[in-house]
Amino acid sequence: MAKYPCGIWIDAARPHTLAAAASPVLIGTALAAGENGFHGVAAIAALLGALLIQIGANYANDYYDYLKGADRSDRIGPQRATQAGLVTPRQMRLATAVALGLAILPGLYLVYRGGWPILLIGVLSLLFAVLYTGGPLPLGYIGAADLFVLVFFGPVAVAGTYYVQTLTLCTVPILAGLATGLISMAILTVNNLRDIEQDRQAGKKTLAVRFGISFARWEYLIAMMTALVIVPLWVCTIEGGRRGVLAACVMVLPALVTTRTVFTKQDGSTLNACLAATGKILLGFSLLFSGGWLLWK
Repeated sequence: MAKYPCGIWIDAARPHTLAAAASPVLIGTALAAGENGFHGVAAIAALLGALLIQIGANYANDYYDYLKGADRSDRIGPQRATQAGLVTPRQMRLATAVALGLAILPGLYLVYRGGWPILLIGVLSLLFAVLYTGGPLPLGYIGAADLFVLVFFGPVAVAGTYYVQTLTLCTVPILAGLATGLISMAILTVNNLRDIEQDRQAGKKTLAVRFGISFARWEYLIAMMTALVIVPLWVCTIEGGRRGVLAACVMVLPALVTTRTVFTKQDGSTLNACLAATGKILLGFSLLFSGGWLLWK
């Protein structure tokens, strides 16, 4: 963790997780551009809103996991700012409010452009950013986080980005969103697999805690292979001329390496590296899928 104030907040924002917020916006924008519906201001607003909500959620997670005892001095994941005493709980709570408050600004434009469906998505996204680890029934503590990540970092984010640009909706953004949602869910799975013992002691009932290590490993495998193979093939079948999206299947190769790691390793440092590698796979998939959609019609 960085020693200087700016670095502390950058590290606490968990930059390696921001691909999960940016990737759906990238794909949604590419899909819109491929249909001659690109809208630059809406695309930038969607990206800023997604990144700020993700940062706010990460700050809230840092704060609430500290309060609930899930983050301790012996944690095997990356150091957390509140637990490490680098910032006070009050400062982290304020930072959460600032990040989520700033997210409202681009959100207002998106609501102006897209109407009540975008308002609903925005309100729920802000709410769940806090309820992910906060509130009386936090999603991350009852095993519901995987479903939330699949839906909101997947079809909701991609289709929402597509909609605010084209003001229409079709099947492809929803299907493409399944891929980003599944890979984001796989990132969460690695995180939960790494923290399984500490989460069990803290009463954090993730799916890995509820159903065990084998379940988490198979969850990762199924999520990655479905996202990287089945979804591009499905989109290509629906949009017969868009064979370029199959370029995204190349990311199966690094995914085989991370999957092997998930099935054979349990130490924290190795799974930390695997988590970061899975984030890079998500970003690579998004770039290849988007480029293939635009360049090969």
